[in-house]
Amino acid sequence: MGAERIDKLLASTGRWSRKEIKGLIGQGRIKAGGHTVLRPEEKYDPMENRFTVDGEEINCAPNVYVMLHKPAGLLSATEDKRQKTVLDLLPEHLRRRGLFPVGRLDKDTTGLILLTDDGPLGHELLSPKKHVDKTYLAQVDGRIEPADQAALEAGMVLEDGLHCLPAGLEPVGDGSWCLVTLQEGKYHQVKRMLAARGKPVLSLKRLTMGPLTLDEGLEPGQWRLLTAQETAQLKRAVERP
Repeated sequence: MGAERIDKLLASTGRWSRKEIKGLIGQGRIKAGGHTVLRPEEKYDPMENRFTVDGEEINCAPNVYVMLHKPAGLLSATEDKRQKTVLDLLPEHLRRRGLFPVGRLDKDTTGLILLTDDGPLGHELLSPKKHVDKTYLAQVDGRIEPADQAALEAGMVLEDGLHCLPAGLEPVGDGSWCLVTLQEGKYHQVKRMLAARGKPVLSLKRLTMGPLTLDEGLEPGQWRLLTAQETAQLKRAVERP
């Protein structure tokens, strides 16, 4: 990314206007690399410097990556005039960044959802060509049987003609729970595949996306920024050979 003006870097977080940042600098409340910033035109590389405002570390990286534990009842969308979306769980300064959900979970589906403003990475993570697995924990009305596993692993064709890529199916416990692993994410796909096998889904939760696993410490509705290691793992997952 290279060096940028400090007022531009901090304004890009959505927390302050450039005018407000100028005032904070004048009050000596901003530090870069441990040193007090004196002028708004000072330039810094956000990948090489740590920034703080009133002692709080501020992420000035060019993109933001958020892990959210989606609760039931919210839409996986950026905005909706009638219903709340997953973006409503974030503070205003993050919503100003233009974050979007990578893939959609049904309104009643819970679990891991990635929010970012990194369009190219989001597109790559959803591309079936990249073989980025998504794992779901499902509770079904019935019991998962070997024939169900074979059907999903072979690749199903649903009644409406939808061709599904081969998917993993692993029974859990007494078989009324199962782990479903997809390389794609078509509309209501897990529910539609299991319903076609006579096993309607009662509850559904996404646990993983590629190398990213839902943080067990996050309660439904809670979120956190990805670590640098998690972000690097996601980017490696879609690298071309």
